[in-house]
Amino acid sequence: MNEKQQREMIMALEALEREKNIKKEDILLTIEEALISALRKNIGKTAEIEAHIDTEKGKIKAYHIVKVVKKVEDEETEISLDEALSIRKRVKMGEDFKRPLEIKDFSRIAAQIAKQVLIQKVRGIERDNLYNEFKPREGEVITGLVRRYSDRDVVVDLGKAEAILPYSEQLKRERYPHNSRVKAIIVKVMSHTEIHEVKDDQQLIRFRSAAFKMDKGQKGPYIFLSRTSPDLLEELFKVEVSEIADGIIELKGIERDPGVRAKVMVKSNDSKIDPIGTCVGLRGTRIRAVTGELNGERIDLLKHSEDAATNIINAISPAKATSLKVISYEEKKALIIVPDDQLAIAIGKDWQNIKLASRITGWQLEVKGENELKEEGQQASKEKSNVLSEVDGIGAKTADLLVKAGMGDVEQIAGFSVDHLTTIQGLGAKTAEKIIEGAKKYVADSKKAKK
Repeated sequence: MNEKQQREMIMALEALEREKNIKKEDILLTIEEALISALRKNIGKTAEIEAHIDTEKGKIKAYHIVKVVKKVEDEETEISLDEALSIRKRVKMGEDFKRPLEIKDFSRIAAQIAKQVLIQKVRGIERDNLYNEFKPREGEVITGLVRRYSDRDVVVDLGKAEAILPYSEQLKRERYPHNSRVKAIIVKVMSHTEIHEVKDDQQLIRFRSAAFKMDKGQKGPYIFLSRTSPDLLEELFKVEVSEIADGIIELKGIERDPGVRAKVMVKSNDSKIDPIGTCVGLRGTRIRAVTGELNGERIDLLKHSEDAATNIINAISPAKATSLKVISYEEKKALIIVPDDQLAIAIGKDWQNIKLASRITGWQLEVKGENELKEEGQQASKEKSNVLSEVDGIGAKTADLLVKAGMGDVEQIAGFSVDHLTTIQGLGAKTAEKIIEGAKKYVADSKKAKK
């Protein structure tokens, strides 16, 4: 290699290092491996080959390592003593001998193999570098340019690499014109090996399908973006609301119907700071900036409380609750009562509001209007009165009296004492005795009928 070729090689290596972020040492090692592969192709598969590149002197040296023997039986691994002595004066029988190889004698095929191996290695190093660069950036919000479409998935140019915005991670009714800017969060970075090992995770299975349609033999790394992730909303708030980034305000929960509505529960660690007002900003500037990045997605800001009931009532915002009835603490079921004119708001379009409220609180929530609840109560009271009226000693008026007093269960009445029943205004001791006797008989007859 002459001085000019040496300079050209060094410049080429430096350009690769600069443009592809591949170290010169790695490239040199790759070239050496390519030379060894090509030489072995010419000499034999079992031949032991060494190759070294000296960039300072501009020399490439290669050796065929063979054992010195008296009579050669395998030319790939042995050399005769006479031939070895013709190359070097001092040689011992049985030693490993480095026989110099002429690089210029490469055949055209061998040179092509070296080139192909080098290209593959450089691509492999480049893939590894991209993976190592983007893997730690999972959870980072990034902006790229829409370059093309792969079916319904969008391919986004991030500069050094291309990323995939799968259809499942796109906002409803949002369009992505060619060359338009798109802001999204990096939700997953996977290598070629990792994506082939995906099994049960449904989201990753969808990602794999999108990657295989887009890949066209590139073999990764695969960078997946999302516009629907709650993490994207969280990161946008951190950018717009410095108090969140500083830890003064905490985001205690985020649930989204992406592109349509979201609920964000916030808590202030400083009693002097209102978490909702701070997130809204002066004249709504902060919240508008966040919704603007999400195609106008409506955001309900909810104040967090350590009391579960308060959280539930807050969660149905913008509707206002009248009261809350816990149906089961164990199963986390509750009924929210709202004024009739608030019922549609509390439920939301396609039950969206109540579903998001259930998800952000972790409770199974049901909502009813005041009139509906009142009518249900009246209906239940009427049914109880009708049952009580069938008991001997209980007329219609007495049945209504018992129901209003909260004594609408026949079995319950059968277990009462006379003194208990006479606490109800208008019921005397004799009437109470008849009612209890009639209730006992009704319960006994009911049990016989079931048998």
